[in-house]
Amino acid sequence: MPHILRDASGAVIGVLDRPSAGGTREVPADDPELIAFLERTADGQETVRGRLTRADLEFIRVLEDLIAALMEKGIIGISDLPREAQRKLLDRATLRGKIAAHLPIMSEDSEIIF
Repeated sequence: MPHILRDASGAVIGVLDRPSAGGTREVPADDPELIAFLERTADGQETVRGRLTRADLEFIRVLEDLIAALMEKGIIGISDLPREAQRKLLDRATLRGKIAAHLPIMSEDSEIIF
């Protein structure tokens, strides 16, 4: 369970994965104060959760590219993957193809926000 660190006024200022000599308190992962801390940033920029979501989406593309490279080299075939993985890969390839057909000026690296 996470451990929160508070400042002198009682505001959450940090999250640790274990107790600390600085006086942390263990809280459940769904603790409202913990969630609020993770969703805010000091500079008003993207939240921790937002950064994690963006990183997850970027990593999905890395995995797709890795799978495609392995398939091109003949190391694996689409049928080697579980049916659900096959469906998801084909669905994403179809969607990317539709986007490319309708937005030919965009490159593969363009960020698309709907």
